[in-house]
Amino acid sequence: MLLVVAAVSCFSAMDTVIRQLGAAVPLLVLLAARYGVQALMMTGWIPLHREAGFATAHPRFQVARGLLLLGSSGLGFMGLRYLPVAEFTSIGLLTPVIVTLLAATVLRERVSALRWALVAGAFAGALIVVRPGSGAIGWAALFPLGSAVCYASFQVLTARLAGLENPYTTHFWTGFVGTAVVVPLALVTLGDALPALPAQVTALQWASLVVIGLLGSSGHLMLIHAFGLARASTLMPFMYTQIGSAALAGWLAFGHVPDAWAWAGMAVIAACGAASAWLNIQRTTPPAAVDAAVE
Repeated sequence: MLLVVAAVSCFSAMDTVIRQLGAAVPLLVLLAARYGVQALMMTGWIPLHREAGFATAHPRFQVARGLLLLGSSGLGFMGLRYLPVAEFTSIGLLTPVIVTLLAATVLRERVSALRWALVAGAFAGALIVVRPGSGAIGWAALFPLGSAVCYASFQVLTARLAGLENPYTTHFWTGFVGTAVVVPLALVTLGDALPALPAQVTALQWASLVVIGLLGSSGHLMLIHAFGLARASTLMPFMYTQIGSAALAGWLAFGHVPDAWAWAGMAVIAACGAASAWLNIQRTTPPAAVDAAVE
């Protein structure tokens, strides 16, 4: 449980650093730092674990997972340019209920009345946070919502193909695929702006880019270990402590405190999301639950 809380605290800290750098550093550079550091970390980590390796028997699976997670990160990083960290996090944590929607619409699985009630409750919570028409958040909420859809699709794919690879191998490939896509894209898209970037970005900002990768990769490694020590159904509700750590990080870094309506919506999302995650895990095999959670 402590590993899970520490992991989601890493994610909240990472989101806070991304929000601070968003105005000064191009999105593709942020993504390259996030996934490049992960690939490098796992390059040093895998040789320490004999059961893991760099080779994959399912390259298409790894590429598909990597692209979905990259899409989730890209939309998420964009959202952090416009949204406070706590509100952004709460909308992103709609993932378990979106998984339920995908199970019903894409996989044609039967969904119980309780699951539909949790879906409706979670989206009601999101509406309370966003408050359409109030000007509190507005169109920027589409970024974390799109990020959650990509992440839910990623989880559905992972659950369907669970147990095919060692989680450390998969974690390496996630970083490798992200880096392999983002770096060439940055070279082509940014073009002439890249040579001027070192002069525009301060030493502290370069260090912060490395911190983004370290926080994201370390958080995922903590989750891998946590889900190897305890049942996923026991640990998943603790993922929602990320709302609290995100609110604390947002207050420390930006002085932002969610209002009463935002807190109420976050509470509804956390309750419905945690219940939905627990129900999702109850019907999956342990490897599926672990793999879906740790990425």
